Amino acid sequence: MTITNIILILVVLIVAGYLVYFIIKKKKDAEVEETVDLNDDKTYTIEMMTEFVKKRLDEITKINLYDIGLSEEELKRRKNKKYELKKALKGCTYGDVNDKKYVKELIFDLLAKEYGVNESNVSKAIAFDIPSLLTAQDKFDILIYAYKKEFGYEALTELIKKYDLAELKYVEGETKPSYVITSNEIEDIYEKENIVLSFSDKLSVVVQRIYQHYKGYSSIDEVRDMNIDGVSGGVSGLPESFLSQVAQIDGDYLNQIEEHKVPRACDSIWIFFQGKSIRLAFLSFGTEAELKRVCQNIYKYNNPGQLSDTNGYKINEMKDGSRVVVVRPSFSETWAFFVRKFDVKRATLEQLVTLPGKEDAIDLLKFLVKGARIVSITGEQGSGKTTLLMGMIENIYETMNIRVQETAFELHLRKIYPTRNILTFRETDTISGQEGLDVQKKTDGSVNIIGEVATDPVASWMIQAAQVASKFTLFTHHAKTFPNLVTALRNSMLRTGVFTDEKTAEEQVVQVLNFDVHQVKDFRGRRYIERITECIPVESKNEYTFDHRKEKTLEGKFDKFFDNATHYFTKSTDKQLYTYRNILEFVDGEYVITNPISEENVKEMRNNMDESDIEAFDNFLEKHWPNAYKKFNYDLDKTEETVSTPKRRGRKPKTQV
Repeated sequence: MTITNIILILVVLIVAGYLVYFIIKKKKDAEVEETVDLNDDKTYTIEMMTEFVKKRLDEITKINLYDIGLSEEELKRRKNKKYELKKALKGCTYGDVNDKKYVKELIFDLLAKEYGVNESNVSKAIAFDIPSLLTAQDKFDILIYAYKKEFGYEALTELIKKYDLAELKYVEGETKPSYVITSNEIEDIYEKENIVLSFSDKLSVVVQRIYQHYKGYSSIDEVRDMNIDGVSGGVSGLPESFLSQVAQIDGDYLNQIEEHKVPRACDSIWIFFQGKSIRLAFLSFGTEAELKRVCQNIYKYNNPGQLSDTNGYKINEMKDGSRVVVVRPSFSETWAFFVRKFDVKRATLEQLVTLPGKEDAIDLLKFLVKGARIVSITGEQGSGKTTLLMGMIENIYETMNIRVQETAFELHLRKIYPTRNILTFRETDTISGQEGLDVQKKTDGSVNIIGEVATDPVASWMIQAAQVASKFTLFTHHAKTFPNLVTALRNSMLRTGVFTDEKTAEEQVVQVLNFDVHQVKDFRGRRYIERITECIPVESKNEYTFDHRKEKTLEGKFDKFFDNATHYFTKSTDKQLYTYRNILEFVDGEYVITNPISEENVKEMRNNMDESDIEAFDNFLEKHWPNAYKKFNYDLDKTEETVSTPKRRGRKPKTQV
């Protein structure tokens, strides 16, 4: 083959390659022109831009980098960017705020640089320049954006506090007051704020709207990120299944539903804010399908399994540590989700106990933990049991290893105390709470913490572990009164077959349980400690006599025998196994120290404290019950003097008055 032929072949190949490239480029340009018609008003709607973003991100993540002739360095860089985008698109659906930020910045660039969004056409998506055309959701999105620039994730809290939105109010058409934020309130606030937005601000609001319908959690996307107690959806309004029944019965009622005068399940968005459940009446998912999409995505972190009709609920955590519960038909009447957030930065007793008398309440809680007492924290849902438990754990001595058992990860103690020996276990589909607690027994733990004693096996094991497996135990329970707590734990022992006799089971419970801290959430949403109760086991006394031996007559012997028999049956049928008394109570808006702690518990608490805490504890006892422990303290110190130790614990004997 001559050199001329080779040159001709190369020229033909180059021309052919150029023609192919030109045809492909022309086709792509035509597609972009078809997508972006600058003269079409519909081009810059949220729906059209969302479709464009989906298509471009799909192209970026699926492109074959080896087919476009990149250098080795450029190929490596593009591969890393492609991997980073894939990771971010996956992570942002789990509640990762950093991945969300990355995806939103990419969408911002795509719209500004490729789609042609500018100052003149950005208002075609949301009517920023004509307030009368803005919906309540548009105004809320703008308010949250503006507040977030100044306050970060405290934006919603600041907005609610500034305008007193978390107050009871009457809503048109309702006869009783409720916690609700209405569209009229949002519109009034928007008018008062008089927010001025730059082009970048406007596009950022549009990007958030696109993101929340593409990869986010619809209308609650920004709300979920805020530092509030929680958010839920699908828990009020009419279910979809109800609408077909109404259509056959009442046509006028159906018209009201279609005009959105009667809320549907997809209009249901609630937040849990400082102990109050507040309905966001101005927000909606729009359709049942959108609510379903959010429910199907919000629980997916760490692949917890499929939510199906046969498995109608899922309990999981999100990337940021929030607990999420999702339910679906036919287990529930409609799709619904519940996200609970736990602010680990604020979980200290000083920040949680804030009402008058707080100093005494905080000191008492600290001494209970330092004294290694077995403490239950009881109360209704949302009363702050888990948060108070997190605050109490701070006072456990550093030398003690902590083992935690939970249904879903909520406490996240290692985030607060990264240098401490802490390990948390949770239930899974294949490992029950009982098995988890059995494993926990073999992990050199000093303190057992049980996030919630919710099942009989866990309650039963908790009692057994408190007797032999650990230094002390902290747990939460939903009991309303102290006798209810004892009865519930006793019944759990009976149902699991550990005991068959009620009295024996109850005796084991009261011997283990030392104190109960009862949390309350009142109708105003205020959360506080209602009481701290001590359990005092009643010692069994031998009341039987041998007086029948002294009797000379058979009749006399029978009388003495029946006396003993009466004592026996009294003990068997109506034996009092424990008494209880409140050490602290919440009275007339403040914490009040009431009855003294029993001498037995005082002695045990002092034995488990270090030198400085013993002194502080003794001062606490002397301050509140100056006459209750004088003889007891003297006896303690006298006992300690007889023991040959390098350093005597406690304070000096007091002079008796």
